[in-house]
Amino acid sequence: MAEFRIQPLARFEGSSAAIRRPKEIACFSYDENHQLRLDDSSLRYYYPPRLPVDLSQGFDTFKNLDDNADDHLDALLTTIMEMEKKDGKRCEADVVTWRGMMTKIMAAPFDYFNDFEMNATCFQGTIFLEENHSYKLAEKAEQNSKPPRPGAHSQQMMSYWGYKFETLCLLPAPWGETSREYIEGRENEVVSNYAQYCSVVKTGIGNISLVLGGEVDAVWDTKPTDPTQPTNWIELKTAAAPLTPADALKHERKLLKFWIQSFLLGVPRIVVGFRSASGILTHLEELDTRSIPGNVKRQGKASWDGNVCINFAAAFLDALRKTIGRGEGGVWRIRRRERSPVIEIWKVEDAGTGGILSREFVAWREELRGREGVEMQG
Repeated sequence: MAEFRIQPLARFEGSSAAIRRPKEIACFSYDENHQLRLDDSSLRYYYPPRLPVDLSQGFDTFKNLDDNADDHLDALLTTIMEMEKKDGKRCEADVVTWRGMMTKIMAAPFDYFNDFEMNATCFQGTIFLEENHSYKLAEKAEQNSKPPRPGAHSQQMMSYWGYKFETLCLLPAPWGETSREYIEGRENEVVSNYAQYCSVVKTGIGNISLVLGGEVDAVWDTKPTDPTQPTNWIELKTAAAPLTPADALKHERKLLKFWIQSFLLGVPRIVVGFRSASGILTHLEELDTRSIPGNVKRQGKASWDGNVCINFAAAFLDALRKTIGRGEGGVWRIRRRERSPVIEIWKVEDAGTGGILSREFVAWREELRGREGVEMQG
């Protein structure tokens, strides 16, 4: 078993490792039935809601996606595969994973209470990283079984508030193309988390190149037709309005994940909907993603440091590549226990990919390698 030490953090301080600006290289959508579509059909547009509003409204009709099935990296790999077929060349990266996995890794230096387990395999020189699904289900069951604090809402209701906020803020088309009736009737829309727009970006931290897939909530105006131009993405978040110094510190710690999630996909702006303890949305705040770490350091309690997160991620990914990237095949487990000062890495299967890679993707990559070999010989 290999161990990567999180503590002491001092070795990750200083200016941040080199960052390559995230660039969208592909996208995919899940439609209203959560069927995969290799297009941007589920792209949504931001328009602020009327306030105040009760975020609990409509909970009884919520269409909540059953995510108990293990989808691995399938949608991301299918999107990469189709892009490669179109471009006629391999999408090169040291690591391919979901944005959520990188968020857990980057937050590890300051997120003491959240543990995680991931699975990884190395194929054709690339590490493919996913969440350990059985661990995720066990964690979810434990969380949902906890009774709410006296006077507090259930975990399911508080999760619903986030989806309700998204429904209140989103339009299916730009504002000028959307009817006034729809805009003013968003409070009565049935809330569903089936449809999603997912961006696939190429980025890099330190010496490691990454391809990340992750859901993006909306675009501020319109998506540029020129792929070299950045998109004004918006991330939507809800948070309890801070009322005490303890609340303010809790919110500052929450900003850590807000920042990482948007930073990784190149989302420049976050809109936070502040709510009361009873779920009434009271006011909005727009945050510039790049400014969050500096504001935390200068104006807050400095409970986390963005440069430390970046440098930690760069060092960990480099160590992961040296540990896992030595050979082809096999499955590795990556685990961080709650409050643990280390991330553990060990091999759980000597051969195969443990279902991390779909058969279709492996077959395609083998075919592509064969074509590349023929071209080199020619």
